[in-house]
Amino acid sequence: MPAAVSALCASSHSSLTTSPEDLPHVWRGESLARADSATVSTGYAALDAQLPGGGWPMGELIELLQARPELHVWQLLVPTLARLVREGVGPVVLVGAPCEPFGPGLQAAGLPAERLLCVRAKQPAARLWASEQALRCAEVVAVLAWLGQAQSAELRRLHLAAQRHGRLLFVFRPERVRQEASPARLRLLVGGVDALEVQVLKRRGPPLHGSLVLSGSAGQGLTGGLVAASSVVPLAGSAGQGLTGGKVAPSQASGVQSRIAAPAGHDKKAREKSAYTQVAYALDCPVAA
Repeated sequence: MPAAVSALCASSHSSLTTSPEDLPHVWRGESLARADSATVSTGYAALDAQLPGGGWPMGELIELLQARPELHVWQLLVPTLARLVREGVGPVVLVGAPCEPFGPGLQAAGLPAERLLCVRAKQPAARLWASEQALRCAEVVAVLAWLGQAQSAELRRLHLAAQRHGRLLFVFRPERVRQEASPARLRLLVGGVDALEVQVLKRRGPPLHGSLVLSGSAGQGLTGGLVAASSVVPLAGSAGQGLTGGKVAPSQASGVQSRIAAPAGHDKKAREKSAYTQVAYALDCPVAA
């Protein structure tokens, strides 16, 4: 047999006997998938061990389901956000938060309140618009969006925006939608009373039965202290109102920056044309290409 043919046969035999574990883009259902993008630790070793890549995936939609939208947000996310704001220069953007965060409590946990920017948007379309534009801002550290009425196609659009710009994106939705389809690769149900309990509903890997009880993090014990007594002020004016002018004024009660935002104008083309410059102005950061 010619040497060239022998070498080709040997190469073919080697490729056929390669284990799936040796192929970077192939994963088996009974094991956790390899992360497609960078990850950042959740701050909870037990949760990291159950997530592909060992943490929150950057550039993907992460869906968090809750019975009550204001509970457990900071207890779960403060460890990650505190680390990211130390390493970055931009804000953490909150879109449609149900309550205003309590600045002193966050400060004590390592997350400066002045690094939070709340976008107040009442209408679902305005929240989706603001979330997508925030993902395009180059210096934004993370986006947290409360999108209880979002449809699967709308969530898919946000997922693609996060993927394109490599942003950390958390979307909060009510527990009742757990049976609905979702484009999120990682989907968690967050609950618990005295302790933080997390159930992994969806991940790239085998099903995880039961809940994880999380403890031992800087975010522990923040559930009650970080919910303001009054809810966020509703969006002023119509859904077509543009971004307010002037500098962002920190809230006297919490130190959190606030901004009223909505799609600018009713005309779709005009809204898309002005989106980049308006959100860059609102967040005081350059827009990514």
